[in-house]
Amino acid sequence: MSCPENTPPVTVVGIGADGWAGLSGPARDALRAAEVVIGGGARQLGLLPRAEVTAERVAWPVPLRPAVPRLLAAHAGRRVAVLASGDPMFHGVGRALAEVLGPERLRVLPHPSSVAYACARLGWPVEDTATVTLVGRPLDTLTAALHDGRRLLVLSSGAATPGEVAALLRARGYGPSRLRVLEQLGHPDRERVLRGTAEEWPHPPGDPLNVVAVDCVRAPDAPRLGAVPGLPDTAYEHDGQLTKRHVRAATLAALAPAPGELLWDVGGGSGSIGVEWMRVHPTCRAVTVERDPQRAARIARNAAALGVPGLRVVRAAAPAGLAGLDTPDAVFVGGGLTAPGLLDACWAALRPGGRLVANTVTLESEALLADRYRRHGGELVRLAVAHAVPVGGFTGWRQAMPVTQWSVTKQETAG
Repeated sequence: MSCPENTPPVTVVGIGADGWAGLSGPARDALRAAEVVIGGGARQLGLLPRAEVTAERVAWPVPLRPAVPRLLAAHAGRRVAVLASGDPMFHGVGRALAEVLGPERLRVLPHPSSVAYACARLGWPVEDTATVTLVGRPLDTLTAALHDGRRLLVLSSGAATPGEVAALLRARGYGPSRLRVLEQLGHPDRERVLRGTAEEWPHPPGDPLNVVAVDCVRAPDAPRLGAVPGLPDTAYEHDGQLTKRHVRAATLAALAPAPGELLWDVGGGSGSIGVEWMRVHPTCRAVTVERDPQRAARIARNAAALGVPGLRVVRAAAPAGLAGLDTPDAVFVGGGLTAPGLLDACWAALRPGGRLVANTVTLESEALLADRYRRHGGELVRLAVAHAVPVGGFTGWRQAMPVTQWSVTKQETAG
């Protein structure tokens, strides 16, 4: 969206449950001077006294993000103020406005966020507290943040969220976790705290304006899932098509995920590589391409169960199924290496500086990897894992099939 040079910047005013009384002088002045105030519905716009703020009042439509350019264009040339809950740049509308207008066309006047209020009430250091938002996101997103002893703040999507969080914690083996629901934070009269545990949550839905504080406690019989790649094989539903734990850890190390990067997981099987790529950081993204419909459905279930429901599953055969996908930062090929043109298509799609990793257990596919190793360089290794098993009354080693792995970084001059 382009704005005339004389168009005043859009002012974004953070507001809390304390309403007009809690606003700073500059925030009140900006709202008084506005010709249009855009806010999140009647509740939020109703926090402004009409005697003080005489501007036209416009509610954001739902969904909000696609409406931003159109709504701002409709009021171009006017003094526009936008109301946002708490800190507009913390999981708020400020991000969308900055992306549309550019930060130079934006003036942001933040209010304390709900996280700041909650940590102040709980005595939790903000820097040691993890935050998960469920506003516009699946409940399963919370699963990836669950670790024994961790403190979490969950930004609710409504009155039902605390009960849903309690149910998810029970299902994921965190029923003993202590929950506190902080409602109407900052309001002089209506602020309150509800207490309980996930396994015995006694409260019906309350105020929709709430934050859920979780002291994570894992049940003794619940599986422990670490924060690094190499989850137990038992964490996955699979039909045998699964990159096993030790090879998976080595594969993710070669793929080297970083925040914000996109992975193509080609021949997804059970989806374990894409799942563990996304678990590295909340901004990591992955697309898995799997032609078998049952396996594709299984990948989606594994992704939800392990806290990364945003994993995109494309049910198609590669390389045809790769067409139209966003350019990847890394590609993993775990199946279908002998499909004509597959490796070449993955290499061509990879951005300069991106990584390609391919695993195989067959001689035919190994020959393909050896050829690409000669052409493009990189590293060609064989991974062998043996497990101790009973041998009569003794213990011996059972060797798993060795895996040949080719990993390579595409250079700036690569063709």
